[in-house]
Amino acid sequence: MPRTSPRIGSGPAAAACALLLLLGAAATGCDSAEPTNNGPTARPAPAGPLGNRIGPLFVDDTDGMRACTAAVVHSRGHNLLITAAHCAAPRGVPLDGLVFAPGYRDQRAPYGSWPVNAVLVDPRWGPDENEGYDVAFLTVGTVRGRQIEDAMGAFTLATGLGFGLDVTVTGYPNNAVSPITCEGLTTSRSNTQQRFDCAGFTDGTSGSPWVTEQGQVVGVIGGYQQGGNSPEVSYSVAFGDRLADLYRQAGG
Repeated sequence: MPRTSPRIGSGPAAAACALLLLLGAAATGCDSAEPTNNGPTARPAPAGPLGNRIGPLFVDDTDGMRACTAAVVHSRGHNLLITAAHCAAPRGVPLDGLVFAPGYRDQRAPYGSWPVNAVLVDPRWGPDENEGYDVAFLTVGTVRGRQIEDAMGAFTLATGLGFGLDVTVTGYPNNAVSPITCEGLTTSRSNTQQRFDCAGFTDGTSGSPWVTEQGQVVGVIGGYQQGGNSPEVSYSVAFGDRLADLYRQAGG
């Protein structure tokens, strides 16, 4: 089961509550096994150009409900984000009204609010939310005539690199005013799922990118248990051929 405080966020209004019911299984960053409490803990993420490629997703605008974390990835159209499918298409149905705020800090969006125009998920994600396909690509519109990759830069997307990778995971917990970050090694949970051990990735951090020193996104929090059931351990779909196919369809 997802943990009591799921990572997707909370909303005060009745409409937002209905959305939360739809997103209620969207817990992230954890494991059903007994967590280890002697591992690393995430710390506040420093500001900078690389971190500014990451931001929270909101519903309607930056004053609305926060719903997960996303990151800019390179594409032919210079307009692509990556996040978890359970963030952007719960039960297989794309959410309307999402906006992305790169580099969001202290309740401010210094680089603007970018509207999500389209959501692409693998058809096998579907109403049953198949954990092997918990990744989504989002295309965003322009702000002041600029594409988001031209404004913020972008990570590259890498598939087929296997496990045992040094990565930095950065995300936006709903209970923090700024992002958190942590470094560590990826490990294998199965052929299609990978794991990252670091405490602190609570509600709001679904979709957080796993980035190598080379600037490659090799995972996003999601997948098994929609990311996990305790804040000490997070999961991601293993990025392989299936994800590479979806990325090409998205314009990567």
